[in-house]
Amino acid sequence: MVQHFSDSDFAQEVLASDVPVMVDFYADWCGPCRMVAPIVEELAGEYAGKVKIGKINVDENPNTAKQYNVMSIPTILFIKGGKVVDQVIGALPKASLQQKLNLL
Repeated sequence: MVQHFSDSDFAQEVLASDVPVMVDFYADWCGPCRMVAPIVEELAGEYAGKVKIGKINVDENPNTAKQYNVMSIPTILFIKGGKVVDQVIGALPKASLQQKLNLL
């Protein structure tokens, strides 16, 4: 299941996570974000227990988006050990995201 992160729990849920984390920065009004959403849901099920997969709404949580210089959405960050190890901007196919997840 996809988790929903916020400015207030990002450090605890993402940066302090003992497993790698994939974070989808999105907004409800964003067309490409809506295209990626079902893929993110599928990946959350497939990688359960191995990678924490979640989303953060940039309109509701501007501080975290600003902290990571998210200028375009969707932006997906791959975080391991509290550090960003990879990032993609824009809607990517499931296979591309799986490749990135498998490298974590």
